[in-house]
Amino acid sequence: MFEIRVICDRASVDRISHTLADAFDTGPARQYPTRDGKRTRLYLTADHRPTTKPESE
Repeated sequence: MFEIRVICDRASVDRISHTLADAFDTGPARQYPTRDGKRTRLYLTADHRPTTKPESE
């Protein structure tokens, strides 16, 4: 398990959250403003998706 931090524009938060959720097994996103208040810090706890073996094995 690992944590991902992204600093982005507020308008990009949903798109980035969904993209990361598609790539990893993620928990709920936590959002905090940056110090300058112009962008958002987005934190997600993530894990690699389990790999599945082909059914023929």
